[in-house]
Amino acid sequence: MKRLWIWLTGLMLLFLTGCTGKSGSLEEGETLYQIYYLNAAMTRLIPSEYRTRTEDTDLLIQELMDRFMKVPADLDVQAALSEKTTYQGYKQEDIVLYLYFDSNYTGMPSGREILCRAALVRTLTQVPGIHYISIYSGDQLLMDRNGMPVGMLSASDFTDSISDVNAYEKTELTLYFTDGEGEQLFPEKREVVHNTNTSVEKLILEELLSGPKQPGLEPTLDPQTRLLNVSTNENVCYLNFDIGFLNNSLEVKDYIPIYSIVNSLSELSSVNRVQISVNGAQNTKFRDSIELNTLFERNLDYIGESDNQEILEPLERIEEE
Repeated sequence: MKRLWIWLTGLMLLFLTGCTGKSGSLEEGETLYQIYYLNAAMTRLIPSEYRTRTEDTDLLIQELMDRFMKVPADLDVQAALSEKTTYQGYKQEDIVLYLYFDSNYTGMPSGREILCRAALVRTLTQVPGIHYISIYSGDQLLMDRNGMPVGMLSASDFTDSISDVNAYEKTELTLYFTDGEGEQLFPEKREVVHNTNTSVEKLILEELLSGPKQPGLEPTLDPQTRLLNVSTNENVCYLNFDIGFLNNSLEVKDYIPIYSIVNSLSELSSVNRVQISVNGAQNTKFRDSIELNTLFERNLDYIGESDNQEILEPLERIEEE
């Protein structure tokens, strides 16, 4: 696997091009990019404007990476990449950019690594022709905390809206999916980097619809179902789905889709009860057995004990890192 090394050229470009915190319209030949850094508490990504006349793809990638790793003195932010981690280079294949770091990359605390991952993707997918980022640590493809390859990442993996973005943040969710029997619910903890303009309630429903990532778990909702609206008032979360919600054909017990939603939302301190509507109507039944015209509350009777304790225990230690 041949890698491209353009360190010296990139360093020279830092002196010749670019500007931070510059306001006003672009000058002729300039292009505006956003470089993503961390806030002081290392809980959010903060974008900073960067202008350059560089058009060559190779030179632009290295220029943005140099800026990414070296925070300008006038910015009250810090680099997303740990100082202990060494950037080793990159390789481009069509629309995929492969980034190589030493093994210290995976030594970063879990929360910081996920934010760094998002910062790299949001910064470098701005380069024309680059749609996906793939990260390697010590010549090994980056793995998630369940031991599964992270794979190719796109900007859409970290936010559902890239307009009027001011910051991103990391949120840990507890989502409930089922197993092959479809009779009980099992928790999956998941860290998601998202636009701060997206409510956590909406984020939970989007992640439930995307399905489980933990081995051994199965989906509870049809991914084709559309969430039309979500709002929370006085500890009641109001959900409005399209008709696809009633067409759930998964081989699970009738209560599983309902309490997958309710128990997942009830993990939030702001939600005690959930009201579900379909196309704005509540006077209907789910699978002809569960009246939706009610306020659903958390039900622990449907939660089973996980046999995969070796997966769950590391998740509980994330905050300690």
